[in-house]
Amino acid sequence: MSSTATETPAQSGSASNGSTQSGSSRFTAAAANYIDERTKIGVAVKEFGRKVFPDHWSFLLGEVALYSFVVILLSGTFLTLFFQASMAEVEYTGPYVPMKGLEMSVAMASTLDISFSVRGGLLMRQIHHWAALLFVASIGLHMLRIFFTGAFRKPRELNWVIGFVLFVLAMAEGFTGYSLPDDVLSGNGLRIIDGIIKAIPVIGTYLSFFFFGGEFPGTDIVGRLYMLHIMVLPALVILFVALHLAFVVIHKHTQYPGPGKTQQNVVGYPVLPVYAAKAGGFFFIVFGVIALIASLVTINPIWNYGPYDPSPVSAGTQPDWYIGFADGMLRLIPPGLETEWFGFTWSWNMLLPLGIIGLFLVLVALYPFIEAWVTGDKREHHILDRPRNAPTRTGIGAAGVTFYAVMWAGASSDLIATHFQLSMEGVIRALQAALIFGPIIAYQIAKRICLALQKKDRTIALHGYESGRIVRLPGGEYVEVHKPVEQYEQWQLVSYHDYAPLMLRPDDEGRISFSKRIRAGFSRWFFEDRIVPPTKGEIEKGHDEGH
Repeated sequence: MSSTATETPAQSGSASNGSTQSGSSRFTAAAANYIDERTKIGVAVKEFGRKVFPDHWSFLLGEVALYSFVVILLSGTFLTLFFQASMAEVEYTGPYVPMKGLEMSVAMASTLDISFSVRGGLLMRQIHHWAALLFVASIGLHMLRIFFTGAFRKPRELNWVIGFVLFVLAMAEGFTGYSLPDDVLSGNGLRIIDGIIKAIPVIGTYLSFFFFGGEFPGTDIVGRLYMLHIMVLPALVILFVALHLAFVVIHKHTQYPGPGKTQQNVVGYPVLPVYAAKAGGFFFIVFGVIALIASLVTINPIWNYGPYDPSPVSAGTQPDWYIGFADGMLRLIPPGLETEWFGFTWSWNMLLPLGIIGLFLVLVALYPFIEAWVTGDKREHHILDRPRNAPTRTGIGAAGVTFYAVMWAGASSDLIATHFQLSMEGVIRALQAALIFGPIIAYQIAKRICLALQKKDRTIALHGYESGRIVRLPGGEYVEVHKPVEQYEQWQLVSYHDYAPLMLRPDDEGRISFSKRIRAGFSRWFFEDRIVPPTKGEIEKGHDEGH
C-alpha cells in the first residue's frame, strides 16, 4: 500500500515542471491581457500585421531611408560617448604626429582622438557620415518615385508634405553634423551661413549674434549645433517618420497597375510574417553595405584640412552633396548687386539666392495641391501612374531635377574649371545659361518622349506586335499578321484615364472670374497634346483587323 501512495522522483519533477509552466503561462497571459485592456495594443498589432505591402523594388527606397536613419542613431550614440562639444583652445598632444603642438578647439581634438585613439572610432565616424549621405539620398529618390508615379495625389497630399519636411530636416541634421569637428571645411560652411544671415536687412546682424553667440565664429557655436544635432533635430525626424508611417498604414499602400489590382485591393505580402522577415534581412543588407563603404572609402578626413582659422581663404572646399545646391546658387548670382534703401544695404547677390531657393522649396512642398487645383481631380488615387501617361507632370519633374542639378554643379564650379583647364568665368557663364534654359529644354524633351511612348503604347494595344508572318488576302493584298499582347501588358498600356481641360462656365450673373480664367489656362497647358487611351471596342476592332 505504501508503494502505491508514493510518487517516483521523475513523476514528482514532471508534475512540478508542469505546474511551473502552467503558472508562467498564466502570468504571461494575465500580463498581456492587462496591457491590452488598457492600451488596445493587440488591435493595433493585429491591424498592422494584416497590412499588405506591394512587392516592387521601388518601394525599397523608403526602407533604405528608414534603415539608414537607424544606422545613424546607433553610430551617433557611440560617437557621443567620446566627442566633446567645446570651442576652448587646447594644444593637440594626440598620436597624429603632423598636428602635434598645434592650437585647436577641444571639438577638433576630440574628433582626432575618435579617429586615431578610440578603437573602432574612425570606422564609426565613417559609418555615421556615409549613413547620413545615404539617408538624404534615399529620401530624395523616394520623393522622386512618388512624384513621377503620382503617389502624392488624394488622399496622400499631407504625407507628401511630411516627407518633404523630413527631407529638409535630414539636410539640416547633416549640416549640423559635419559642422561639429571645427575644421577648415566646417568653418567655411559656417562662414557662408554667417554671410547669408547678415545679408538680411535690418535684423541680419542681430540674428547672426544670436545664432553664433557673438561675432563670428562665436564662442560656443559647436555646443549649440551639437544640441541641435543630437536632441532637437533627431526628435523631429523621429516624430515625422512616425507620422509618415502612420499615414501609410491609414491610407493603404499605392501600387502599380495590373490585372486584379483595384483601388481597394492591394496585391502583395502582409507584414506578419512574410514582410517583417524580408524587412529584417534587408536592414542587415543596408547596414552591411554602409559598413563596407565606410571601411573602404575615406570621407571627411579632417586631419588633412586642419583646425579652422577664419583668416586664410582656401579653394576647392566642397560641402556635402545635399547642401551643395545652396552654395551653387550663391556662386551663380552675379556679384555687385547691392542697393542702399532707408539707410540699409540690400545685398541682392545674397537675397536673390535665398528667394529663389525658398520659392523652389515652397513649390515642391505644395505641388500636390497645385496639381489638384489645375486639374480639378477630386478622386482618391491608390493606383500609380506610369510617368509616360502624365507627360506634363513628368516634364515638370525633369525641369525641377535639372534646375537642382545646375545649382549643385555651381558648387563645384572651381573644381570644374581647374580639372578641365577652363576659365572660371566661362564655367560660371555656362552654368548661368544652363540654370535658365536647361529646365525649359528638359521639360520639352521629357514631355515629347512621354507623348511618343504613349503613341507607341496605343498602337501596340490596338494592333499588337509585328509577328513577321506575311499572308495574302483574297483580294491579293499582302499584310503582316500581328501578335496580340497579353492581358497583363494590355492592362499596363491602357490603364490610365483621359483628363480633359477644365471648361469655362459663367456664374449665376453670367461672369467668368479672373481666377477661373487663370485656372482654365493652366488646365489647357497641363493637358495639351494628350493622348486619349483606346477604348475596349477600339482594341477589339484593332485585333480583328490585325488577325
